[in-house]
Amino acid sequence: MQYDYIIRLETEKDYREVENLTREAFWNVYKPGADEHYYVHMMRSHPDFIPELAFVAETDGRIVGNIMYTKAWLEDEYGVRREIVSFGPLCVSPEYQRQKIGKALIEHSFAAAREMGYDVIVIFGNPGNYVSRGFVSCRKKNVSFIADGNFPTALLVCELIPDVLGGRKWMYIPSTAADCCEDSAAVEAFDAGFPPKEKSFAPSQEEFYIYSHSSVVR
Repeated sequence: MQYDYIIRLETEKDYREVENLTREAFWNVYKPGADEHYYVHMMRSHPDFIPELAFVAETDGRIVGNIMYTKAWLEDEYGVRREIVSFGPLCVSPEYQRQKIGKALIEHSFAAAREMGYDVIVIFGNPGNYVSRGFVSCRKKNVSFIADGNFPTALLVCELIPDVLGGRKWMYIPSTAADCCEDSAAVEAFDAGFPPKEKSFAPSQEEFYIYSHSSVVR
């Protein structure tokens, strides 16, 4: 079944609904429980948050998907730094998945990012979900993680302008917005404000572990 929906900017009145959607979409996916909804809550007050790129997909007055962006940076081998963007979380309500809503949110936000002057997007994600959207391995674009020369399997790069990175060596510097999730007590306290849900193991958690702990080598 195909749904009619609109994509628009998130407003303050959407905050709680988006947080609940995020919780539902990520619960037990990458870990028992979830912290993405707390990340969304805290991200909005972080200086790297880009409200102009926070979009929701809405159908019949209900928010069924969203995407949010923060600033990030690439630094070349000469110490020259360029501002880029990174998105996440991207989520679609479980019952509305496989309706191309996530694809539409990506394409809509990419167009908005281009209009704002951004030309590169770097994310951490499952390659199977994003290579069809123009992302490639960080190794192919010579983008390493921090300063260790590591090329994580899950670190993906999309050039909004072809070959804009010019083949130079780059180091990825993410926003610190997600650091809030390291405070497990704060995550649990925030989650207590939502209806109880059971934490459990899912095979996707092992898949996430493999992707997040592996690297691409020549």
